[in-house]
Amino acid sequence: MRRKDQEITDVQVIHEILSESEVCRLGLVENGEAYIVPVNYAYDNGTIYIHSAPEGRKIELLRQNNLVTFETELPAEITRDNIPCKWSAKYRSVMGKGIISIRSDKESKKRGLDLIMKKYGADKELNYNESSLSGMIILELRITSVNGKQSGDW
Repeated sequence: MRRKDQEITDVQVIHEILSESEVCRLGLVENGEAYIVPVNYAYDNGTIYIHSAPEGRKIELLRQNNLVTFETELPAEITRDNIPCKWSAKYRSVMGKGIISIRSDKESKKRGLDLIMKKYGADKELNYNESSLSGMIILELRITSVNGKQSGDW
């Protein structure tokens, strides 16, 4: 990282960003070109959980190459100034690499969905009907490397 003063080295802060961010952007490769898709997700113990339809562009690409990059951030604030080049941003973000496994077994689906639903505010016991579970899969992104960056007064 070029700006070492902006690097987040505290693992707990990186876990906090991964846990609290609302959207994760997955970076995939399609015919040698980048393809990015935003997803809702949950983070737990070094793994990002994503629910998905069992078919589609993202799944086709993952079946060809399950090595991905990802990015997530907390809400940013723009700091304005009278001088245009003096504007700045206050932000915290995490980027990384990982390997995605496609899970279609019932237990993995329930575990992933429970984590995702609770992250976004479900506060009761979750019960899933069989037709809903059979029409989806869980993507487990095992993080292999991660780094964090921040700017502003934290």
